[in-house]
Amino acid sequence: MSIDIKVPVLPESVADATIATWHVQAGEQVSRDQNLVDIETDKVVLEVVAPEDGHIVEFLAEEGDTVLGEALIAKFAAGSVAGKEVTKAEAEAEAAKPAPEASDESSDALSPSVRRLIAEHNVDASKLKGTGVGGRITKEDVESFVKTEAKPTQAPVAVAPLLGERSQKRVPMSRLRKTIASRLLEAKNSTAMLTTFNEVNMKPIMNIRKQYQEVFEKRHGTRLGFMSFYIKAVTEALKRFPDVNASIDGNDIVYHNYFDISIAVSTPRGLVTPVLRDTDSMSLAEIEKSVRELAIKGRDGKLSVADMTGGNFTVTNGGVFGSLMSTPILNLPQSAILGMHAIKDRPMAVNGQVEILPMMYLALSYDHRIVDGRESVGFLVAIKDFLEDPTRLLLDL
Repeated sequence: MSIDIKVPVLPESVADATIATWHVQAGEQVSRDQNLVDIETDKVVLEVVAPEDGHIVEFLAEEGDTVLGEALIAKFAAGSVAGKEVTKAEAEAEAAKPAPEASDESSDALSPSVRRLIAEHNVDASKLKGTGVGGRITKEDVESFVKTEAKPTQAPVAVAPLLGERSQKRVPMSRLRKTIASRLLEAKNSTAMLTTFNEVNMKPIMNIRKQYQEVFEKRHGTRLGFMSFYIKAVTEALKRFPDVNASIDGNDIVYHNYFDISIAVSTPRGLVTPVLRDTDSMSLAEIEKSVRELAIKGRDGKLSVADMTGGNFTVTNGGVFGSLMSTPILNLPQSAILGMHAIKDRPMAVNGQVEILPMMYLALSYDHRIVDGRESVGFLVAIKDFLEDPTRLLLDL
């Protein structure tokens, strides 16, 4: 039975997508729900899985091609190759057969990713030995060949580098990186962005974490971090300053009566901002678990479009990378973003005495078209007060 492999339906905010990586070759036997291809959008990477046990008959889109939602990208045949199940022994026997010599005619049997890899490394395909089903050449075969050929057969001779020898590497920007670049530029050029700063004494929260970390982890199955306190403090401050929880839409100001907070997560593909929804109804433990889940999904490339959609305010924590102070850029169409930074011991004047306290700088960037200085400073002071006296979060003060 022939089945069409199509691009998933894309959200309204995503115009098109790019074929990132084909994980199978034409004719290779795959099982149901096995990942066939990664499709990269402006926000996330989508996986298209095998609908049944079977194999790809024909590729209709290659890696790097731009495709639209529901576009046909491959033909799939359900059932086993050649109408029978391929057992492990048969697959090993096929793999043991010498690979057919590559030629212009046989190059069509190579998957797009294999052809691209061969071209990138200028490999003679006739020297490759395929280990795939039917002796087909896989990406691993090419990579292994390149590594083997790159190994020196004798002790390397020390050669002084040529005077003034320089090199450079040019690679295309990923869709996510291009989207990040355009959105950051748009935020700088289309908003009246301003940043205000404050500092907060983190000793009270550090004392709470030290006292309750062990029992908290035993009870809730997750560690008590700083992010849950940040999110709680931001949520309570947003309740008191609705202008910061609003956005501009044309000539209108849209006030949100819910609290969906984006958190900046660093991934191998770049910085993304998945959303924690209804943070006003979440406990500290629920926030910690949700943040951890989103971070893992971001690291593994498993974030969905739904995870990335929405958000009324963003929290970014450059302190995890050692940043002492920064001016974060707005995450449009949001009107404000809060930057947290590294906690450093500093001498502070307390009641006429000098004390060494763990201090952290806060940075609030906001759109001055909608948020005035009074609201921005009051919002930041409210966050400072909540963090320096966490009891206020419990008593709603």
